[in-house]
Amino acid sequence: MKRGLITWDKTELPARVFERRMEAVRNVLLERGLPALVVYSDLWRSNQARFLANYMPYFNRALLILPVEGKPTLLCGLSPRTYRWIQSVTPIEDVRPAGNFAKPLGQIASERGWKNVGLLDAAQLPYDLSKALHSGTVELVNVESAAVFKPAQDEHEIAMRRKAAAMARQALHDEFENGVGMIDFEFLGRLERRLRLAGAEDLVILFANGDSPPAPAQGKRLEAGYSISLALEYRGHWVRMSKLSPSITSPVEGLAGSYPYDCIADGDIRYFDGNTQWHGPKGWEIL
Repeated sequence: MKRGLITWDKTELPARVFERRMEAVRNVLLERGLPALVVYSDLWRSNQARFLANYMPYFNRALLILPVEGKPTLLCGLSPRTYRWIQSVTPIEDVRPAGNFAKPLGQIASERGWKNVGLLDAAQLPYDLSKALHSGTVELVNVESAAVFKPAQDEHEIAMRRKAAAMARQALHDEFENGVGMIDFEFLGRLERRLRLAGAEDLVILFANGDSPPAPAQGKRLEAGYSISLALEYRGHWVRMSKLSPSITSPVEGLAGSYPYDCIADGDIRYFDGNTQWHGPKGWEIL
């Protein structure tokens, strides 16, 4: 579970940003003759729904429904006591209980006369949910993420990721030398405290002394040539950064190059999406 408070600062991300993103979705749907797009979201796969409607779950599942006509609806697995919070941090006004998802989705489709709907990355749904939805009354048509989810082309998306990167870069710049000689757990706590207070909602911090791949803190003393690999989330926007000792001059294997959810690279910063799994050419992979 995330330990940071999820909020919506409309000076950072105005409502018009999400209106524009949803309008782009509507254009794709009109081209394909589909009345709505259904977007799956959970804690491990929240980027598309976050990008389109700022919905970021602490836990549990949801289906974001973006119609060609009308406002978005969220079918939510969370308790109704969270609905007012969801409405306060997203442009979504219509939040409904999910049940098994297939029945409420079918009810909405029946109310609006939909025979089919688009389903974002249909092959990547959890098995039980996929089975339930495909056995429902609505035909599901796959819509690939690349058609509607283009973070690298969105100025506000990049601005938020750069803000997260600046936060991480400043902390590493100020604290890196202090880590030499410290136990990794102790330095981890020091670095995490600073980043959490700065606004980080989630963190993955790995260390290496040059004799192994980066790994979570293990009670080792950090040596002069140590390195840090850091992934940081700020209001749903992830960045990944590595910092090396100045004494290391050789290239680092894996620092540059492709990554399934890369959107842009900026020197030692890699802006990427926060999903923890991906269905690629080799099947399911943990990122």
